[in-house]
Amino acid sequence: MKIKYDCIVIGAGPAGLSATLTLGRARRKIAIFDNGTNRNRVTRESHGFLTRDGIKPQEFKNIAFKELESYPSVSILNETVIDIKKDDQKDLFLVNTSNNKSYVTEKIMLATGIHEEFSFTQMKQYYGKSLFSCPYCDGWELRDKPLAIFAENNEHIIHLTKLVFNWTKDLIVFTNGHQISNKVRCDFESKNIKVYTEVITNLHGNNSNLESIELESGEKILRSGGFVVPSFYRPNKFAEQLNCQFDEKGAIITDGAGRTTANGIYIAGETEKSRPSSLMTAAADGNKAATSINMDITIERFQNIC
Repeated sequence: MKIKYDCIVIGAGPAGLSATLTLGRARRKIAIFDNGTNRNRVTRESHGFLTRDGIKPQEFKNIAFKELESYPSVSILNETVIDIKKDDQKDLFLVNTSNNKSYVTEKIMLATGIHEEFSFTQMKQYYGKSLFSCPYCDGWELRDKPLAIFAENNEHIIHLTKLVFNWTKDLIVFTNGHQISNKVRCDFESKNIKVYTEVITNLHGNNSNLESIELESGEKILRSGGFVVPSFYRPNKFAEQLNCQFDEKGAIITDGAGRTTANGIYIAGETEKSRPSSLMTAAADGNKAATSINMDITIERFQNIC
């Protein structure tokens, strides 16, 4: 007979870990699934999380796992979830993993996060080491250095360049073949920010540390790091398969406290809006969604006593 969990949390990033801790402390029987694909695994340090600033992502995770071990109702499972099915008659979910195991639960929390895609694939080699997407997370470490901004539409170019300008005034923008408006170019040039619209043909560096950008003309521009605007996607279709509703921007619709439009399905962290967030924000989202799960279970069981 399969063990029945109160809630299965899929994804052991800060949102999933925070939710599991809250639910474990609420004496719920929880399983959290981790397959080691957290988005921040490629970076050397994580920043902005109070008391853990500069921590290595795996160390952050290991500390969280150690804390969860204090709660006997919590199970940590290093498996990949490949399928989730709803048993409407029993009002339960069946969670199947890649090693042919199945688990039963009353509630599901989706906290699988998002992944990046780059228009110039070589950026992946430098991403998390000398190229980053979040100035709040990594701008301090790159302060006053000669940096590159990689972005391809006016909105992204303006937003990221103005933001990074707080950390360094030595900026060059690379649009990889995309044009920008004359007004944007003029605004940037007034701040001594050059803009190159040529196609990028190569990135040069050593041990994932960026050194220069090579353009189609053959010109190489020296830069020691920078910020990039990737596109983001959810690495699975669980929300679609479970009939969660989406808004016109592709965000999963919730009540603001982690409940989706599909009964028994909750969501937290970057999975919800398919855009990046800080460790602190994701952890707070996980805590908030966990309190919704616990309250829903509490009310359902309290009502079914008689």
